Amino acid sequence: MRQKKIIIPLLLLILLGYGMYWAFFDMGRLPKGDFISEADSPNGDYTVKAYVSSGGATTDFAVRGELHFNKENKKPKNIYWNYHEQQAVMKWLDQDTVVINGHRLDVPYDVFNFRKN
Repeated sequence: MRQKKIIIPLLLLILLGYGMYWAFFDMGRLPKGDFISEADSPNGDYTVKAYVSSGGATTDFAVRGELHFNKENKKPKNIYWNYHEQQAVMKWLDQDTVVINGHRLDVPYDVFNFRKN
């Protein structure tokens, strides 16, 4: 009986924590937005496509960067999300490093999310 008093609140706390992460921080739930530009890596392995999203009257514009795997059969991955931006200036430094609006990312592992950084 005593274990149930500990386990049930702990499970509820874990579920609440996951729900908050899913609702507010999950990069997979970002709005699609309108396409603004793209940049291919020097060796053609990757393409980063940028989209601008407007939250309407309640929030400012935001830019989302989506990494596409050109030579692998993988689903595109959101790697960039920043608020108060309407443009995406993207430059590849080498085949695995891209700079988006001044934020350096080593693809495919790094992610920039203004809500976490």
